[in-house]
Amino acid sequence: MKIVFLDVKTIGEDIDLSGFDRLGEVVKYSFSTSDEVPERISDADVIIVNKVQVNARTIGAAKNLKLVCVTATGTNNLDKDYLDSRKIAWRNVAGYSTESVAQHTFAMLFFLLEKLRYYDDYVKDDHYTNDTIFTHFEEVFYELSGKTWGIIGLGNIGRRVASIAEAFGAKVIYSSPSGSAPQDGYCQVDLDTLYASSDIISVHAPLNEFTENLINKRAFSKMKKSCIFLNLGRGPIVAEQDLCDALDKDIIQAAGLDVLSTEPMAPDNPLRKIKDSRRLFITPHVAWASVEARTRLMNIILNQVTEFFRQT
Repeated sequence: MKIVFLDVKTIGEDIDLSGFDRLGEVVKYSFSTSDEVPERISDADVIIVNKVQVNARTIGAAKNLKLVCVTATGTNNLDKDYLDSRKIAWRNVAGYSTESVAQHTFAMLFFLLEKLRYYDDYVKDDHYTNDTIFTHFEEVFYELSGKTWGIIGLGNIGRRVASIAEAFGAKVIYSSPSGSAPQDGYCQVDLDTLYASSDIISVHAPLNEFTENLINKRAFSKMKKSCIFLNLGRGPIVAEQDLCDALDKDIIQAAGLDVLSTEPMAPDNPLRKIKDSRRLFITPHVAWASVEARTRLMNIILNQVTEFFRQT
């Protein structure tokens, strides 16, 4: 068996992949362009990808290919109709990053809620050295307890965020853009109610016809001026120019994003101009990437490959 990793750098060099060596020949490429893929997988039985496009152009000449594994939950990069026509199986992985993304959600929230950049700079810039009094709270902040947390997309991650928010004493409400049936034990509301009622709003939804550009000028106009908005779902769920305007015009208090419409960040992204970290905090799509989550991800992929060939 020949296994080809086409963009192994997206997994990280700190993750042990030696288990794949026991299955056969393993070839790893840090990154692969669409033009490079055909030659690199010409005799592969399995390809392991993250963002590489898998379609007739890239894998058409791969006569031995039997299995495509995506090291992610999203499969927008797969032409599934073409894979089906070739009887090539595909696998993705769900649930591996729930704890990691939930943790990052709260890291982003507390960075913004407690104005941590300001206070860190205050001390590092030596303003606290020989200060007048023992405390300094020029930038006021509030407790999470008693606040309303609105969640858009109540899947595994959304439910985990809900449980942690409730542990802090927050009231949790949620909305389903696709109109899914209510989930027992959770308070479902319509989107307009969620926008108007929430002190914190976090997005944990997939990108689809119900969510693309969902958070736009109209949505921001309905939010509280004190609202902290967080997107840990998919970048195109948010209309970024509208978010930029909402922050510039003080329509909402602050925003935290781990995902953007184009990744890496495009030079013309309007959010680049906002330099105040108390208003906007962006991380480079890292919420999923704790060591534990990436290890769990690759163990699942290894098991998928092993089981596939055991059954065939």
